[in-house]
Amino acid sequence: MQALNAGANDYVVKPFGMPEFIARLRAALRARHPTAAAPVYKVGDLEVDVARHRVAVAGVPIKLSRREFDLLAQLAAHPGRVMTHRQLLLEVWGPGHEEDTQYLRVYVGQLRDKLGDDPARPRFIENEPGVGYRLLEPRG
Repeated sequence: MQALNAGANDYVVKPFGMPEFIARLRAALRARHPTAAAPVYKVGDLEVDVARHRVAVAGVPIKLSRREFDLLAQLAAHPGRVMTHRQLLLEVWGPGHEEDTQYLRVYVGQLRDKLGDDPARPRFIENEPGVGYRLLEPRG
């Protein structure tokens, strides 16, 4: 009971059977990753449809590689918030690539080209020098 009061979602009392353990594990995974429809992020005239793996700017479809899409989806999930280099590398490239900032620079450059975004006057992706990148929120 202390574990539940401390924030645990469930616990298993010994002895337990594997079918019960696996059922509880599946339930925990379902709770963490609901099967609800994947979001469609809209930031200004940029639209990122995660479920359909589609991106459009002002209604014009943009063709992205899987990594470019994953990078943009990470940024779109947190508009206005700086995502550190390390966070982005871990989420998009996985463990072991947290220091490969050159990957990130190259892919951000490719994304900016494809989205028609000028790094000197960004509409979508802004660099936070030495920290990371943010997807800009629409300006009012």
